Amino acid sequence: MIKRMKIRTLVLGGIVTLLFVVLIFHVYKVQVVEGSKWLEMAEQRWMTTETFKAKRGSIVDRSGNVLAMDAIAYNVSINPKVIHENEIAYEVSQILSEVLQVDKSVIDEHLNAKRENGEYYSNRELRKGGWNIEKEVADALKEARESLKKELVAKKKTSDTGIYIFETYERFYPREQLASQIVGYISLDGEHKIGLESMFNDELTGTDGYITYKKDGKRVQILNSDVDYVQVQDGKQIQLTIDTEIQNFAEEALREMADKYSPKSASVIVANPNTMEIYAMANYPTFDPNAYWESDYANMYNHAVGSLYEPGSTFKIVTLAAAIEEGLFDPNDTFKSGSITVPGEPKPFRDHNRVGWGEITYLEGLKYSSNVAFVKLGFEMLGGERLRSYINAFGFGQKTGVEVPNEATGTIRIQYNSEIAAAAFGQGGVLVTPIQQVAAVSAVANGGKLMKPYIVKSITDLSTNTTTLTEPKMVRQVISEQTSKLAGEYLEQVVSDLERGTGRKAYIEGYRVAGKTGTAQKVVNGDYSSSKYVVSFIGYAPVDNPELVISVIVDEPNDSLAGGSVVAAPVFREVMLKSLRKLDIAPNYLTTPISTGDEDGQKINMIEVPDIVGMKGVLAKEKIKNAGLQFEFIGDGAIIEQQIPSGGSLAHPGQKIYFITEKRENINIPDLTGSSLRDALEVTSLLGIKLQVDGSGYIYKQQLTEDTKSKTLKVYLSPMKQSDQYTGVLDELDPDEQNETDSNSDEAKQEDEASKADDNE
Repeated sequence: MIKRMKIRTLVLGGIVTLLFVVLIFHVYKVQVVEGSKWLEMAEQRWMTTETFKAKRGSIVDRSGNVLAMDAIAYNVSINPKVIHENEIAYEVSQILSEVLQVDKSVIDEHLNAKRENGEYYSNRELRKGGWNIEKEVADALKEARESLKKELVAKKKTSDTGIYIFETYERFYPREQLASQIVGYISLDGEHKIGLESMFNDELTGTDGYITYKKDGKRVQILNSDVDYVQVQDGKQIQLTIDTEIQNFAEEALREMADKYSPKSASVIVANPNTMEIYAMANYPTFDPNAYWESDYANMYNHAVGSLYEPGSTFKIVTLAAAIEEGLFDPNDTFKSGSITVPGEPKPFRDHNRVGWGEITYLEGLKYSSNVAFVKLGFEMLGGERLRSYINAFGFGQKTGVEVPNEATGTIRIQYNSEIAAAAFGQGGVLVTPIQQVAAVSAVANGGKLMKPYIVKSITDLSTNTTTLTEPKMVRQVISEQTSKLAGEYLEQVVSDLERGTGRKAYIEGYRVAGKTGTAQKVVNGDYSSSKYVVSFIGYAPVDNPELVISVIVDEPNDSLAGGSVVAAPVFREVMLKSLRKLDIAPNYLTTPISTGDEDGQKINMIEVPDIVGMKGVLAKEKIKNAGLQFEFIGDGAIIEQQIPSGGSLAHPGQKIYFITEKRENINIPDLTGSSLRDALEVTSLLGIKLQVDGSGYIYKQQLTEDTKSKTLKVYLSPMKQSDQYTGVLDELDPDEQNETDSNSDEAKQEDEASKADDNE
């Protein structure tokens, strides 16, 4: 018995010893062999991480006005598993559908969603209606959740309602539709983007920050424990060259035009021709990026850079500049308008009024927008090779590189005679984008420099406070400064000639405006349509120191007889006038009311005299006539050597401007009737003649006496009332000029009759 007890004791002791050895071995294994593993697992349980979401960078205009920004919003998710365990699915469904204004069936679909094993999901995001909600909605949902939580606690259930609200950021566009095709949008899930939101996504996207630390069971940080902290880096700020006021001018003008003509689409670009900063890039139709899902994709398309058009007669600016640069354009040369045939082409090219205006000068051909004139300039004078080289040099058939997505390249196909002739006036194998035309016309305006257009002014990293600026970049010198100046003088006549110029509806009183209309037939099923047109106007101001270039393109206005002068030119005028005033660009010509010296104190609007020194006679004559003044040539030269009164001075509406065209010893004394005493003094001083004066005011009579030593001119002056203003300009023209003016009046009537069709260019 005792022996058995000893055996049992030994066995039991052995077992205990063995267990103790196993325990010691296990402790050794856990603490020594696997110690690092278990320590790491423990630290993971002690550690917690909080994430700080980065804000997406904002997009602002040139003055800092916000176009796109991140605003605080809230996202809602639910835990169907917890909700069903607490038997509150009905209550949750009611709360969510009422507060979020979402159909109850959508909520129930999420509430009842199950995994493949039949278990309810533990998390469902309510992206429809519960994503990026406003603070007011989030507060209402929190209040309803608290009421439901109290009911659960009262029933001695868990306080978890299964409704979770997270603070986040939503993309907000405070200007709504303004510049929406430029800025673009970012979708609610952040996966779909267009516009600058897409192109500069890497710069706009920030880097989330976080903090990691050790905590106790109550989630309180353990004293003296390690902390890993990475600071949040918000996205960079993109500042545009866009001016929101000018952008608004452009969009308002497009809306007014669209209300009248209901076009398929339209665009306006406003730029600085010297730097090619884009002040505005407006499109019709448009959309609100805050509710992008309500618009068709067509409304989001940026036609200003992505659509291709046959430009029509606005392209004649390129042909004109090339012809001037090559010394081929003489405004005084004449040609037979109406129609012209080129070798290998059975059908003639015709002017837009079909019959033309008879034998006219090339300057008149420009003002009338004669296709025949430009076929002769582009096809006959320049030829295909030179015309093509200038088209390429002006940047057509190439992307401009403006920082906007989906820019089109365009095509230039001019191989055969018919294609060369058609390209000279902007049709046939010529397809261009509006931004290409703006860059090209800016080169004509700014002294011949083709500049790269840009729309991003700067990019700023707010975390380091560093800014990268975009500098203007010249691509190449296309034409000379002299050619640029002459082209501006000629193109100004298209606008300032209020009788014959096709661009006269773009005329702005006080400002020198140059420009060109365009009306191009659209190709439908391989042939030109007789009812669908693209109409346009492009121009710049002031001519002597260009500050703004504006392009207007309208695709398929509902009136097939309404051309570029009727549809596009008024849009140009409205945007140009408002933009000039906004930028405080002073007028070229001032009309200042001053006293005439009459007893009744009447006022007369004096006119600022244009500077025409150095111009050919025909151009000088047009500029003075368009300013509303009268003129007389002194001498038989071709170039204006001097003018009286000088450019920039104020002249009476009935006063003559004298064009001095040769040396004074060869000049006869002109008729000074209607001139001021100051002008008489200038003329007689120039000619070396003594002057005697009788009376005051304006000259109504003159008498010349001379002897072997000197000449003396006596002038008689009297005050001039408005009813007595000198108006006999045609009487002072020679018979040839008289006939030309009368003829042009008849031709102007023909042009007016065809003005609804405009250029058909």
